[in-house]
Amino acid sequence: MEKTTFDVQGMTCGHCKMSVEGALKKLDGVSAAEVHLETGKVDVTFDESKVNVEVMKEAIEEQGYDVA
Repeated sequence: MEKTTFDVQGMTCGHCKMSVEGALKKLDGVSAAEVHLETGKVDVTFDESKVNVEVMKEAIEEQGYDVA
């Protein structure tokens, strides 16, 4: 398993947190996703043989947030 952290702009509330975590957890290969609203960071644990950083970034952006 690999871990990565995304810097995400625009997350401000519980709904933002649920949207981003939910979108990431739906991806095959993502085992954990945790949003930290106070820092704008998203920690993701994933299987690099099933999903890559670009796919996860797109999933976050599809929820309406910008990934730095």
